[in-house]
Amino acid sequence: MLDRGGSGRRGHFSVRPGWHATNMCSLPPPPVHLRSHPVDVGQRSEAAILAALVQRGYPVLTPFGVNHRCDLVIDCDGQLLRAQCKTGRLRNGTVRFKTRSVRSNTKGSLARGYRGEIDLFLVYCPDMETTYAVPVEEANDTQGSLRVRPTEKRSG
Repeated sequence: MLDRGGSGRRGHFSVRPGWHATNMCSLPPPPVHLRSHPVDVGQRSEAAILAALVQRGYPVLTPFGVNHRCDLVIDCDGQLLRAQCKTGRLRNGTVRFKTRSVRSNTKGSLARGYRGEIDLFLVYCPDMETTYAVPVEEANDTQGSLRVRPTEKRSG
């Protein structure tokens, strides 16, 4: 946890006593392997999407708390667009992503789409380091697919 460092210098925070993080080079090395738990993967995708939006100059609002139907709200010239962030997987020249959420407990699982609750999917594909915006009405109810490479012709 970051807390005010003992240096007394404005803008400096201490992660450990006597250790000041003034830039990314001051941080300890990251883990060798990134965790593949779905929550961790989703958080990395959401962070990449947020960074891409901010770099392009979009004002972005984030809902307070967790388990909301939208992850971000984007202000596009005064129009507020509700967005759900998704991780895309590159498969056979397409970026594929889930277009529904699944909630599980001891009583079973419930799959639910997003129509009427969001305006668009923001899809980050780690393999391509690219973010795509897909209007919710252009995606089917289970999985979205974006062709990013031409199909290969089969010889026959």
